[in-house]
Amino acid sequence: MEKALTGTRVLDFTRMAAGPVCTMIMAELGADIIKIELPQGGDAMRTTPPLTEGLESYLFLTCNRGKRSITLDPRTEEGNRIARQLASKCDVLVENFTPGIMDKMGLGHETLVAENPGLIYVSVSGFGNTGPYRSYAAYDTIVQAMGGLISVNGHPDSPPTKVGPAVADICGGVFAALATLAALQYKNRTGRGQYVDISMQDVVWMLTATQFLPFYTMTGQEPPRPGNRQLEITPFNIYPAKDGHIVIGIVTVDQWQRFIKVIGREDLKEVKEYAMQANRIKHVDEIDALVGKWTRVRTVDEMLKLFRDADLPCAPVPTFRQVANDPQLTSRNMQVEIEQLVSGKVKVMGSVFKMSQTPGDPAQPAPFLGQHTHEVYAELLGFSDDRITELQEKRVI
Repeated sequence: MEKALTGTRVLDFTRMAAGPVCTMIMAELGADIIKIELPQGGDAMRTTPPLTEGLESYLFLTCNRGKRSITLDPRTEEGNRIARQLASKCDVLVENFTPGIMDKMGLGHETLVAENPGLIYVSVSGFGNTGPYRSYAAYDTIVQAMGGLISVNGHPDSPPTKVGPAVADICGGVFAALATLAALQYKNRTGRGQYVDISMQDVVWMLTATQFLPFYTMTGQEPPRPGNRQLEITPFNIYPAKDGHIVIGIVTVDQWQRFIKVIGREDLKEVKEYAMQANRIKHVDEIDALVGKWTRVRTVDEMLKLFRDADLPCAPVPTFRQVANDPQLTSRNMQVEIEQLVSGKVKVMGSVFKMSQTPGDPAQPAPFLGQHTHEVYAELLGFSDDRITELQEKRVI
């Protein structure tokens, strides 16, 4: 089946997480991703646990599916020249070094765009390429903190707590891919490339500020850590059940009317303070108390049936194992197997891109280090086998 990005070639200088997530998405959509790795060890994520039985990093396999790996040391004079030749043959370049590193190697945006004016040059970093923090090293938890997410995560009395998944890395990669697609669309219209500067701090701040900046702006106060509550809505919480927990979210006036009927509290219709969400949120403690009193004497399944029969939003709180075997996710192929040359069959997440003409293809293997070195250098630069062997002996590739 045709893929949306077929014919798009990407030179991938990324490593670890945020950058590889960006190029993983593009690979799923059909782009030709040429991953540049140092001959001595390659991407540091290749050794990050957990390891498969074939001693490959599971995280590396997950984030680097569908890419071609070549070895190159761009810090050498000859390697730098080759890197520039490769960039001249590509539509997109993606890198996630600390700002300034690519410039020091002679591979900065201004240098490469002079040789390839249509190049889309994508930089993903902790704090972006401008501002007082630009040179700071950053990993996911650091960016979660500096983007404000940790300040609002957890319960009111809990210590600073990061979000479980690496949301700064993952969302940084997602937004980098989104910006790249927009830049490709612009290039299709105008023929011009551009520089894309993605700050993971910007991304995490956007995620956090969307919900919490209005509260801060309107009150001048620090937003509270809401725990499992919502700042603006009640009842919307994780409530105790006789045999576990249940998520209940009541947002509209009509949902509130149906909800109080289900729980046998139609007398609450007469409480004017509860009628509208804007007033009800002022009484969140008492609302949660009366809902919790009702839920804790009933089973999860019993309540799910009652609420779903009334078309009210609710959910159990499954374990990770239960989610990994969830029939809804299974029906949408959200786990697939890739066939690795070294590790054999490995399960990875499926593609979220359910598109009628150009769906995402997640079931492509990740490359071993330098797997496509001969192929790419011969294909793009016309190097002979003897030339490739010579460069390998000189440790350029």
